[in-house]
Amino acid sequence: MQSSMNEALQYIEENLDTEIDEKEIEKITGTSIYHFRRMFSFLAGMTLTAYIRNRRLSNAMFDLLREDVNVTDTAFKYGYHSIDGFSRAFREWAGCKPSEVKQQQKQSLKAFPKLTFQLTIQGGVEMNYRIVEKEAFKIIGVSKRVPMQFEGVNPEIEQLAQSITESQKGKMHEHANLEPRQVINASYHFDEGRMEEEGYLEHMIGVLTNEEGPFGELDVLEVPAHTWAIFSSQGPFPQTMQETWAKIAAEWLPSSDYELVEAPEISFVEDYSNLDNVYSEIWMAVKRKD
Repeated sequence: MQSSMNEALQYIEENLDTEIDEKEIEKITGTSIYHFRRMFSFLAGMTLTAYIRNRRLSNAMFDLLREDVNVTDTAFKYGYHSIDGFSRAFREWAGCKPSEVKQQQKQSLKAFPKLTFQLTIQGGVEMNYRIVEKEAFKIIGVSKRVPMQFEGVNPEIEQLAQSITESQKGKMHEHANLEPRQVINASYHFDEGRMEEEGYLEHMIGVLTNEEGPFGELDVLEVPAHTWAIFSSQGPFPQTMQETWAKIAAEWLPSSDYELVEAPEISFVEDYSNLDNVYSEIWMAVKRKD
């Protein structure tokens, strides 16, 4: 996985001044572009789009230091369709206008080097998971667009939970006929800046069902049949669950025979009565790598 990701990065590097073909990245990595983008974000801490933009602007910076290069040519070379768009993006990234680069070099300039992934041997901590095939199901509950938050309790999600009425709770309980047969959390429709803890996601608090309804005032999310990797953990909440998310991204995904597919990320907590010792599960939709 490390080798193919670095090969994909080299392909991107060689095509910064032209169109980057996602199909070619899929050929190089042997995975879907969705999985590659997610893996890149998990490992690099930034989105693939942000990385490519920063590399192009960094190269543009070096080009503009040359006497025979002008702003117009540089803008179109790196895929910008207008001088204004390039100048705005460049100024936000570099802190100066493209036309000021030659004068700015006497003070300080910004660079963004090419990224390379390297293997790091972790501490050999066990991860408990199982692979389960599940037919299509529905998640019914209440949903809200909430800001990204990696650590601690997200206050927007807490407010969403507190907003659930007794009528909605009763309706969810009535239709919860699939495991785990209790309230779950599902996150989906992530904004591009997810791994930089920017933007928003759609969050639903609800239950799983295969019934047809009607479900009254509850929101309904259709989830197609998938293979699911289900990770279980037990310990202080929410720290243990958040550490499990991190280990899935940094350790399990790069070394497993599976890649992510686009689907809601599901989690549930068995019992909140003792926050020092909480059992929780994280469900990730996956498929075997080709």
